Amino acid sequence: MAGKIYTGGTKIFTYGQPVTALLLIAEGKVRESYPGGSIMLSKGDVIGICEICSEFHFLEYEAAEDTTILSYPIANVEALEMLLQSHSNLAAIVLMSSFRQIGLLLNACSLSQLKCSDLYKHLPADYDSYSKLCGRYRMKPLCAEGLEDFSAYYGDEAADMWLSEFYAGFLRLYSNASGSAMLREISVSLGLLRKCSLDFRKTYLTLSEQYEYLKKLGHFYFNEAGDDIFGFYTLLLQNIEAGSSDYQAVCDTMRRIVSDFSAYADCTPEALEMRLDSFNTRAEAPDAEPDANDNELLPDELIDSLGTILAYSECDSELSSSFSSHTKAYSALSDKASMDEKASRLRRQITSDFYKLYTEIFQKSLSDKNLPMPVKMFLYFGYVDENLAGAQNAATLYSIAKQIGTGSSSGVYTFYDWLLAIYHGKKLPSRNEFDQDYSDYVHRQKLEGKLSPAKIRELETNPMHKVMFELENLFPTANKITYGRVTTFCPIFCKDDVLKDLRECYVNASQVGSILQKIKEVDYTAYYRESIDTKHFELMGREPVHMEYLPDVILMPNVGIRGSMWQEIEGKVRNSSSRMIISIFHMEDMESTFIHMTGELRWELCKRVQGGRWNDMTDPSLTSEYYDYAQFYKKNHELSSEAKERVRTSLLRAKNSFKEMFARDYMIWILYEGNGSPRLNKVARRILFTYCPFPQKINKALAQNPLYTELLERRSIKTAQKLHHLDMLEQKINKSGAAVPPSLENEKHYVSGE
Repeated sequence: MAGKIYTGGTKIFTYGQPVTALLLIAEGKVRESYPGGSIMLSKGDVIGICEICSEFHFLEYEAAEDTTILSYPIANVEALEMLLQSHSNLAAIVLMSSFRQIGLLLNACSLSQLKCSDLYKHLPADYDSYSKLCGRYRMKPLCAEGLEDFSAYYGDEAADMWLSEFYAGFLRLYSNASGSAMLREISVSLGLLRKCSLDFRKTYLTLSEQYEYLKKLGHFYFNEAGDDIFGFYTLLLQNIEAGSSDYQAVCDTMRRIVSDFSAYADCTPEALEMRLDSFNTRAEAPDAEPDANDNELLPDELIDSLGTILAYSECDSELSSSFSSHTKAYSALSDKASMDEKASRLRRQITSDFYKLYTEIFQKSLSDKNLPMPVKMFLYFGYVDENLAGAQNAATLYSIAKQIGTGSSSGVYTFYDWLLAIYHGKKLPSRNEFDQDYSDYVHRQKLEGKLSPAKIRELETNPMHKVMFELENLFPTANKITYGRVTTFCPIFCKDDVLKDLRECYVNASQVGSILQKIKEVDYTAYYRESIDTKHFELMGREPVHMEYLPDVILMPNVGIRGSMWQEIEGKVRNSSSRMIISIFHMEDMESTFIHMTGELRWELCKRVQGGRWNDMTDPSLTSEYYDYAQFYKKNHELSSEAKERVRTSLLRAKNSFKEMFARDYMIWILYEGNGSPRLNKVARRILFTYCPFPQKINKALAQNPLYTELLERRSIKTAQKLHHLDMLEQKINKSGAAVPPSLENEKHYVSGE
């Protein structure tokens, strides 16, 4: 078949054109454009394969260079079936290209969502900074229309982790001989192509939604009318003395605004260019000093970090050679997120070697109090090489590592310190994938009789076996989950993963404590557990009291975008701290992540307490009532047709997961309802008001809102009844001549919400 040649810059397909053919790239490259970005297709890729279930092209294709293309007329999926039957060699090409394309789009979607979150955080901060400076220079601050009502992006998840791994797995299968048997089943190939096409379309729509959000965000910074934040800062700059610290700070802010938001400006390119030229002329910086060589930033201790780490580990030569060669090969990759088989295989090999090396180094570090800095950075951050990390990042990591102390700070652990806590018996290992804690695991080994009594005793007494249990069961999974982009996961620190300043996204105990406090200011019962005061059992009896157990937060050694509520309790003890995992450098909004994890904790803890009756409405609980609401919302007469449609949309966005839907509603509860801005429907609001109550301070503020009148009255009655019961118990204790236990006073404060 003769190919058609498209010269560079030629449009191949534009938005809205009917899908009439599949085009196979024989030579050259084609740019596949979606809202806000593009994907580069190359030799062996098939143009239009991911739009096969659509009647028209929703992407645009342009030859990036002189490109030769082979055309296969296709009108629908049925025609594709006939094509694959008559050209069996095409099946693998078509499938692998579709898997590559959706993998790239899913990755782009994940990064786009991260950008939505990251850029939104600047909006209130920039306006707040502007307002404060206006006060300092006696100017009346201006305000862009709609700014106060604009909220953070809460659209669809950027990419399901399982979906990314799903297509990456198929790409690996079809890349080798194991896929040949599957290729003979045309129905399997067609089914995969149909699913891929539908998932591709959904991901495209999410990207479109995210791009529209970014454009709305850009409107507040640059618009045709000029009533935008860049304009506000421009006017402010005229009232500040040139060369002053405030002048320089405003100029720096405006340069960042240009860098971040000019691509989403809601004005013509000519108008934007004129405004930027005007600013650049006014804010002409003093002569810049020549850029210092990046290597001058690098502490001497970090030169040849990889060699230092491998030498310290004293691992066998095979592991040392493998990790060194693969790390250098990875560093040389131009696209470290590439989905091709070579890059994927390289990442898998590095991952395998990394965990072996981490285990070796941890064991040796137990007898060494003076760890070399590269080794310390390896244990804390997954750092291995100064070139791979970048000199600036390496210097920042060095500075942070010097400040990190050994041990927990208010329940916040680096992963290395978490392993030390397990080794020293301060913490128990986490449960494995079979929901077994360490004692269950040892008991299982006894029952199976695979180990000798001596080996069983060693498992019970040697703390290193507990550490190994954690390294094998928590580390690989938790590291990948928190990283977020599972298809391109590689555990070693790489500058390509760093999307903003490391110090800005570094998670520390102070930040975590501040965020947990903010959550408790809205949901004050979030981390409480019902218990019995055994210390004063003769006075309190079986009167339930509530005690607070703040979560243990484990900082995984990576740069990531996700957090996860890992365990709701420790082992089998209900009255114990939960465990949350998050990257030590978290690129997403940290507050939103912790609120979401707390919502998950609420759900999982209720399930744990309720057991098999977690969704039984005859035993009312948070999970049973929310499950009933989400499962039968269509028949709920309290919901309007509009409210029912919103519930349906919420379920779709949560991928039909009631837990995820609840966690999202919980975020709305904390971020909006707790600030007097109703967003939930009346049924969801009633459930959350009952089981995640506001403190008395917020209740008083909501008393004037008719949406809360009935809920507040009902809570007031129940609170009065409970307090009366506790007062009677207190009187009984006083009459006995005994001192009132502190737990009783604490319980009264808990009930009243004061």
